[in-house]
This record gives sequence, C-alpha cells and structure tokens, in this order.
Amino acid sequence: MNRTSKSNSRRSFFKSAAMTGGGLVLGFNWLASCSGGAETGAVSMPEQWTDINAYLKIAENGMVTIMSPNPEGGQNIKTSMPMIVAEELDVAWEHVVVQQAPLDTERYTRQFIGGSQAIRRGWESLRLAGATARQMLIEAAALTLEVPASEITTREGVLVHEKSGREVGYGEVATAAAQIEVPENVPLKDLKDFKIIGTSRKNVDGKKIVTGEPLFGIDTQREGMLIAMIIHPPAFGMKLKSVDDSAARSMSGIHDVFPIKVLEDDFERQHFDTCTFLEVVAIVGDSTWEVMQAKKAVSVQWEPFDSYTEERTFYGGGTQTLTIPAGLESTEEHKDKMAVASARNTEVVRKDGNPEAAFQHAAKVIERTYTAPFLAHNCMEPMNFFADVTSEKAELIGPLQKAELTEHTVAARLGLSLEQIDFKMTRLGGGYGRRSYAHWVTEAALISQKMNAPIKLVYTREDDMTGGIYRPAYQATYRAALDADNNLIGLQVSAGGTSDSPLYADRFPAGAVDNYLAERWTIGSNITIGSFRAPRSNFIACAEQSFLDEVAEEAGKDPIDFRLELLDRAKENPVGERNDYDAARYAGVLQLVKEKSGWGQNKPGVFRGVSAYFCHNSYAAQILDLTMKDGKPVIEKVHCAVDCGIVVNPDAASNLAEGAIVDGIGNAMYGAHTFKDGVPDKRNFDRYRMIRMGEAPGEIDIHFVQNNIDPTGLGEPTFPPVFAALANALYQATGKRSYRQPFVRDDTLMG
Repeated sequence: MNRTSKSNSRRSFFKSAAMTGGGLVLGFNWLASCSGGAETGAVSMPEQWTDINAYLKIAENGMVTIMSPNPEGGQNIKTSMPMIVAEELDVAWEHVVVQQAPLDTERYTRQFIGGSQAIRRGWESLRLAGATARQMLIEAAALTLEVPASEITTREGVLVHEKSGREVGYGEVATAAAQIEVPENVPLKDLKDFKIIGTSRKNVDGKKIVTGEPLFGIDTQREGMLIAMIIHPPAFGMKLKSVDDSAARSMSGIHDVFPIKVLEDDFERQHFDTCTFLEVVAIVGDSTWEVMQAKKAVSVQWEPFDSYTEERTFYGGGTQTLTIPAGLESTEEHKDKMAVASARNTEVVRKDGNPEAAFQHAAKVIERTYTAPFLAHNCMEPMNFFADVTSEKAELIGPLQKAELTEHTVAARLGLSLEQIDFKMTRLGGGYGRRSYAHWVTEAALISQKMNAPIKLVYTREDDMTGGIYRPAYQATYRAALDADNNLIGLQVSAGGTSDSPLYADRFPAGAVDNYLAERWTIGSNITIGSFRAPRSNFIACAEQSFLDEVAEEAGKDPIDFRLELLDRAKENPVGERNDYDAARYAGVLQLVKEKSGWGQNKPGVFRGVSAYFCHNSYAAQILDLTMKDGKPVIEKVHCAVDCGIVVNPDAASNLAEGAIVDGIGNAMYGAHTFKDGVPDKRNFDRYRMIRMGEAPGEIDIHFVQNNIDPTGLGEPTFPPVFAALANALYQATGKRSYRQPFVRDDTLMG
C-alpha cells in the first residue's frame, strides 16, 4: 500500500460539521481543471445539501457529493474525475452525485479548461481527498465500535470490523467523522486494487443532454431578461466611425441601440484579453428575432484604424509589447510576407552540432515547405453569456473556459471588486480554445450595466466566424541532409506564421540527429489569433511527420522503421539535454500501432499512412487506411495507439480520442479561412466546409498502452498526428504529396 504525506498540502484541507442534518464535509483545493459526478442510483437523495464550494460531502444516508469547480466542455471529466475520488473513498459509484460549483478562486486553483491538464493536475489531489475522508470515517467507526482503527476495513461505503462481525455505513458515522482531526498521512490504494478507475462509466450528463435539459449557457432564462446582439466591423483593420440607429429604434420590441467600448485604451491586458474589435454596436430587445431584424436596420459607418501597441501580461508571468499593424490585409499578402520573413528574419532557437557543414557535405538534400490557413473554431453552441449587473454586484452565467482569469477583466471594466462578481459556469457546447478569449462576456456585462436589466448576449454564427480569434496561418520549411549511405546527418526546420510561430524546437526529431537547426519567425497581423485545439502542434505535427515520411522514402526505408531508428538513437545516445519527450514511450506507441494495424500486410486498393506525435505530456501514433472511389478518398479505418498513463475511464477516453481524430481529418481536408482586404471570405457553413457524417472514418480502433504511469493529457494529443497520417495515405493513393492545407479545395483533391 502506498502512503502519501499530506505535509505539503495540509492547508488545502479542512473539515466542517456544518451540514444540515449532520454528516461529513471535507474540503480540498483542487489542483486541476475538473468537473464531475455520477447520477444517483440505489440510495435516495437527502432532502438538503449544504451549498459550499470545493467540498466532498457525505450525508447521513451515505450519499456522497463532490462539488466540481471547473467547467465541462465535452472532455467527460465530469464523470472521470469523481471516479478518482470515489475510488480512494471506497464508495459505490451509484451513491455519488456531483454539483457544478461557481467560480471561487479562494477555494479552488486552476479553475479552467486548457492544455489537456485536468486528470494530470488533479490525479494526486483527488486521490488524496478521497483517501483522507476514508481515513477519517475509519477513525470515527473505530470510536463508535470501540475497536482499533487498524482493524477497520472499508467496502463500498461500509466500514467493517471483521473480528466482531460488525459493520456500519459511512452515513452512520459521518457526523462523528467531521469531529476527527484531519490526519497528517493517509494510505492510498495500490493500483492493483482499483475497482472504479480503469472501468468504463457512462457520461453522467448523457441523459440530460439527449433529453434537452438546460445544461448549456444558451439555455439560461430569467424573468425580465432582454436579448442582446452586437455589430462589429466587417473587416479587420477597421473601427467604428458613426451609427445611424433611427430605423432600428422604431422597430417592435427594441429597447436600445448604442456603441460600447469593450476595453479601455489604457486597460492592462492579461493573457486571454485578446479583443478583435474594441468598439462594437449593441442592439437590445425583447426577443432574438426582433433583435436580429433590428440589427439589419442599423446603418454603421466604419473607418481604418492606425497602427497601435498594447501591453500583455502572460499567464504564469512575463509581459510583451505587441504591435497591431494598420491596413486591410489579404491572404495573398500574408503569403508574400511569410516568404520574406522565412528567408530573412529568422531567430535561431536551437542548434546542435554543425548543421551548415552537414548540408554542405551531404550526398542528398531534401527541402519541402508546408502551409496551412487560418481556421475558425466553429463551436456548436454559439458564443453567449447572461449578465445581470447592478451597482452592487454582477451575476454572470454561461460557457467559459477561463472564468478564473476573465473575472479580473470583467471586474476592472465594470468598476466592481472581485467580491462583487458572481460567475456561474455552465456546460460548454464546444470550446477548443475559442471560449478562452471572453470579450463577449465583457460585452454582455457592459450591456447589462447600461440597460440596468438582465440580458443574454447571443452571437450569430456570422458574428463568431467573422470576429477573429482564429488558428493562425502557418508555414514551415524542412531540410534534410543524407549521406551516401542514406543516413540522416542533418535536419533544419524554419517555422512561423501570422503573429505566432508553431515551432517546438526541443521535440522529436530534436535529440535524434547530430546536426540540427531550429529557427522561428513571425509576421505582424491585425487578424486576431488564439489557442486552437493542440495549439501549434495542430500544424507542426503535420509538417514534421509528412516530411519524415518523405525522407524515409528517399532513404529507401519503411516509414515506421525509419522513425524507430531515430527514436532508438534518442533513447540510447541523445543529442542535447533539452529534449522534452521520452523516446521509449514515443517508440512504444509506434510499435503498438504497427502491431495492432497489421502494418506490412497490404490489402489491394487500401492505402496507408502513418504518423506519431508527442504533445500535452502524451504520445499518440496513428495509421490511416483509405481507398479511392470516383477520384475521392474514402477513409476506411484509423488505428490509434495512445500512451497517456493510467486510463481512468476507458470508454470516455476512447470517445475523446475518436472525436479528436474526426475533428483533425475534417480540418485537414476542408478547413480554411482566407481574407481579402480584411474581410473574411466565409461567414457561415454554406461556405466554410466542415466534415460530414459520411466522410468520417468507417472505423476507429483505439489502443491504450498499459502502464502504471500517472495519467497525462488526452483531449488534444490524438488531434495533431492524424493530419499527417492522412497526408501520407493520400500520397500512397495518388502519388502526389500534400504540402498545402486543406487537402481538398472546391471539393477537388489537391496535391
């Protein structure tokens, strides 16, 4: 049995007997992004629960409630994280229920979605929370039964004294347990004794989702609530000049039309305070339909803005001065600027050996350039938020990834203290990074403050798709040097994009090549960018893994064997000391997917592509099988091997991996946002091509590496590699390499 000391985190625990009707309340500081719970089964719900944040609660009837501080955005952490607590508590899963906590930064930490860190960051603290409560219950039972605590064992919510044959339920001693001093050290289960972790449990919100119960922000309703929408500039590089709202004001159901300044010019911006348009026009009315009609009647004049700078304080520390250039930008202009920047304005980030000499003396040099366009997030649930702001307080309800960080921005903009801000977080109908940049929450709050009424702000699809916060447009050039024996002796990568570079200089194949050079560059743009599922990795993985396939072909080697040779070098004799991956685990997923897919057993008419990547602390390898029908690719199957440590909920983990694979294929095949004179070329799904049901893989086969390593990320790691697996399979099928995303343009397969 493992034993974990609580000396480092004792302050994060406290107990209270202040439950209505008695019971144990154990609070703990969550170190992860999480939400969670299970619906009740055999035990009926108590009449009352104490509404306190960040507590594990045990009622007198044995029911257990976990308050979940972080939002659920489809990762299924609302099921998987409580499983960890329930495991260590040793309670029957059907006796666990979860409630969503409001934002409370004093009692929780990292109360947001991001970086695939929920299970990884929460693993130890969640286990400790359950184990601590269990130990306190054991000690209370020992006092009740007048036996040594060492003789008490537990079994699914029951405390057992085997010598005397007596037993008591958790609920029977919960109130007494609340009086027990929180122990300094508590035993944790051996992994082999897990009964809940590692078993599949259904999504606890599943029934509510399919039956339409109000879980999402857009479901919010309130007596006297008004509907608000906004009008933003039609082009990036423009600002508000004047508004003629006379026609709209006379329309039925319209209460007001007015401009709002989202952020003041001197506002000290934090990490996620990206705001595309600083001034927008708000329309407020009784119903969505009435506001939409009035929106069309508002006449707005816009004008170009001048270049300006802004200070940004980054999450975790550090500041940066960003220059926002003036002008109406176009995609073709970006391409020209990227070509110049990649040739002249590079910064060396890492250099191993003597890459210049390696290329000078190479028997063969391979050079390829890969590009990808801007991408829109396109969450199923449009951006929305409820706000009820008075002079005394602000109540805010809706879907948000980083409420903990957004709270500071809203409070400062409203002129209220943090204590006057009340955030209630709803389930997200998609996030993928888009809901990290919550300018629309500030907009909702300002509109409510102006109207002195509760409002729900709703973006149309066109508002969101043309409003910025996109995945950047990227470009990467790779060069490889081969000697006369076709050994890889040098590798160079130069990568950049619009206001951001996708380069990860210390990831594979860094550490596997003697002579290695990594350079980055960026070009300025006023088209706002932000996190997109697996930031940066979502592009660079495709470029890197596509290029490695091409190098393997030039070297006359099997693409998997070629990668394994490089990883063997990185494992046995690594180059440099900054490599941020475990070569053995990386090789492990390649070997597993090779075995499970039957690699090398070629089937007539089936074309295969392989890819592998490390990000968010996890490893994923994929083999994609496709056929060609009428000149178009049909994806028959994707084989995927994942090493994310211990898998808490296998079905949920498989679902998450499958969703990422489908999402990645859709973006690789069709996703693109281009611009002409600052105007986005797509406003809705009639032109922005999304993957369709019939284009998803016929089968996705997920395999997890079985090990006892603490869990790592999973929401993002299976997304990046599928881009290259698809590209490499398309080459096998067509004989043409795919260097530009999307791979299909105007429904025609491109090379």
